[in-house]
Amino acid sequence: MSKMNRIVSGIGLSAMLLSAGLASAADITGAGATFPYPIYAKWAEAYKTQTNVGMNYQSIGSGGGIKQIKAKTVDFGASDKPLKIEELDFDGLTQFPTVIGGVVPVVNVEGVAAGQLKLTAETLTAIFMGKITKWNDPLIAADNAGLALPDSLITVVHRSDGSGTTYIFTTYLSQVSLDWKRAVGNDAAVQWPVGTGGKGNEGVASYVQRIKNSIGYVEYAYALQNKMNYVQLKNRDGKFVKPDAANFKAAAANAKWEADKGFYMMLTNQPGADSWPISGATFILMHKNQDKPENAKEALKFFDWAFTPNGDKMAMDLDYVPLPENVTKMIRDAWKAKIKASNGQVIWN
Repeated sequence: MSKMNRIVSGIGLSAMLLSAGLASAADITGAGATFPYPIYAKWAEAYKTQTNVGMNYQSIGSGGGIKQIKAKTVDFGASDKPLKIEELDFDGLTQFPTVIGGVVPVVNVEGVAAGQLKLTAETLTAIFMGKITKWNDPLIAADNAGLALPDSLITVVHRSDGSGTTYIFTTYLSQVSLDWKRAVGNDAAVQWPVGTGGKGNEGVASYVQRIKNSIGYVEYAYALQNKMNYVQLKNRDGKFVKPDAANFKAAAANAKWEADKGFYMMLTNQPGADSWPISGATFILMHKNQDKPENAKEALKFFDWAFTPNGDKMAMDLDYVPLPENVTKMIRDAWKAKIKASNGQVIWN
């Protein structure tokens, strides 16, 4: 069993113990996005070792995380779909980013290794709209001279659940294709023109691995963990780039985070020769008015610890991009200003 699989198994066990009512009272509870699950699992293992405080996280998709935090069934929700300030204010929530990563198309095509296949925004969109149906289509072949592409039907795999990864992916497709924007649009769940659905990044990865001549999209850590064949994409500057932490960082280079707007930020289709075009941040949602201030403080202590050099290194080991120090300072300042006990007492100081 790999180290990552041991981590994931450990967090899964913790979640089961929580549901059985056996978790420690000090344990932190969260639910939501599968995009950051690998790094949250790694952080949780290290944090438990250092503090004896567990972090029980249900990797159920961003839609589920948003529902659970609104229902106050967890200490924090996690979403790759950032909420706009109007929605945050309506539900009494605050939001902050944790790490930056990338959504990557992955394929299972015989004879095609990781990084060999090149796709443009036009070909990627046409595949997911069902307009390109075979791998040896002339539009694909034009960018892949010398690559033996089979005369085989393409199977599209997408998310079946409410997903921040889908929100990032469909936001990109809406930005680069007016047809996609009009016919499908962008959201955590959409009416897919073609394809079969898998639950979570895990489900999509599993389907693509099993189905020959398939294509799907997953967070980059899942592509690495499962040794999947990712593609190169042509970015806004017309350069074909591979997904990696340096190119996710390039996409985030122009980000201007604003605490008073809930740190809302989309990093898709950013300029820059090295920018990975489907980059995005992942976010934590918490209530401003805390009925259980001690639980909230434990959650903030966990993320404060994650924003240290040790937490940053773990993120980089999984090809996530840590937030700059000036941004984590803004986040901690926002905790002080916005997250309070029901009696108005400041929780973080």
